[in-house]
Amino acid sequence: MNWRQQLQIALDPARSIEIEDERHFAVDTHRAAAVLIPITDRAEPGVILTQRPTWLRSHAGQVAFPGGKVDEGDENAIAAALREAHEELSIPPAMVEVIGVADSYFSGSGYRIAPVIGVIPPDLALQPNPEEVEDYFEVPLAFLLDPANSARKEAPWNGQQRSYYDMQWGERRIWGVTAGIIANLVRRLA
Repeated sequence: MNWRQQLQIALDPARSIEIEDERHFAVDTHRAAAVLIPITDRAEPGVILTQRPTWLRSHAGQVAFPGGKVDEGDENAIAAALREAHEELSIPPAMVEVIGVADSYFSGSGYRIAPVIGVIPPDLALQPNPEEVEDYFEVPLAFLLDPANSARKEAPWNGQQRSYYDMQWGERRIWGVTAGIIANLVRRLA
């Protein structure tokens, strides 16, 4: 079975797992958001991640999937993820083969995030929007899905101790919501 088939099986809505998220830190009402997990279509696939600009008000300098809030004009979370990926990295929506949507992740900042898994051509010319993306890079899918590459850590936040996932890829630190979404996907595949 190849990686694409494994993901399709893992994303079957009938498969249920206990989701880890930040719901216990979140506000009562969650706003809808969506991210695209763009997987490059090659024998050894990779995942495209973005580095947010350091001058942004929220999540400055953090590693993230392309994505954002679901707008009123978006048909659904998939449409929002595709729109955001186009805005942030110029990924044409027609070039994304959507495999499915992973379990929603509830962030401590009050978002219910739908992770949309999509396959993109391996050498697609990406153009980062400097207003939203400082840089982008590709991490092997096998690295992200290996539980040995993720550490569970704790830190104080808003007067409480919180736990989160943390991964190091070269000079890049992948943590928080992004690493949490990856950890949930790893649990789905187990």
